[in-house]
Amino acid sequence: MKTTFDLPEALLREAKAVAARQGRPLRDFVAEAMTEKLTATQSSNRPWMKHFGALSKLRKETRRIEKVIEAEFETVDLEQWN
Repeated sequence: MKTTFDLPEALLREAKAVAARQGRPLRDFVAEAMTEKLTATQSSNRPWMKHFGALSKLRKETRRIEKVIEAEFETVDLEQWN
């Protein structure tokens, strides 16, 4: 789909230069940049959702570690307190 944008000259020049260095058409470079911006905007509304539940498969291991830590903190070395 063709469309027309009014861009600052310096921005267009830089975009053309980067696209050329990457050996890509300007059209592809601009499409990717727009996609990245739109994706970032959507995910920035709730950035914590990106990681929410990521470690749920480690639930049992987390409980095991917590029990080990709790057991260690429950013991008192009486020699250190005398």
